[in-house]
Amino acid sequence: MIIYMSRICITNRHLVAGDFLSWVEQVTSREIWALILREKDLTPEAYGDLALAVRRICRRQGRLCIYHYFVEAALAQKAEALHLPLPVLRRQPQAVRQQFRILGASCHSAAEAREAQQLGATYLTLSPIFRTACKPGVPALGLTALRQVKQAVTIPVYALGGVTESNEPDCLAAGAAGVAMMSAYAACGRLR
Repeated sequence: MIIYMSRICITNRHLVAGDFLSWVEQVTSREIWALILREKDLTPEAYGDLALAVRRICRRQGRLCIYHYFVEAALAQKAEALHLPLPVLRRQPQAVRQQFRILGASCHSAAEAREAQQLGATYLTLSPIFRTACKPGVPALGLTALRQVKQAVTIPVYALGGVTESNEPDCLAAGAAGVAMMSAYAACGRLR
């Protein structure tokens, strides 16, 4: 049985056909736990404006809005959740990291996962589990690596990279707390 509430949707407005906020309305009506607003190409001001609109939608839908990369916007808007690439997390003082009830980190190995946990991450994404068109040429870590990372940390690990509805049960069986998907949600109707 698939536990749908263990899903995280990661945004990329360039993959979405039509109005992005309408898409956010649709995707947050699905059974997901959270939405990571990953729009790194925006200016900090534009990200902040978009984050406010997306956060309102997420709250209305009962979903968690996780800010991504833009620490200042997350702090200014008193976001409860932030997700950072590990190099960005490393640069954050402890006083900043402690501002967030939920703090995620992007990791690619057991060593990085342990470091993220030591830095205060409350969950992490591990990628790429499977080959993905988003990162051509990057070898997949596989389910064995997912198991190893899960054993290396005590925080939830979300499988990311090439994850689909059909291989999601394999990720959960390997110990993932859930899955994070970007491309699979771009066409909103593909997943339940």
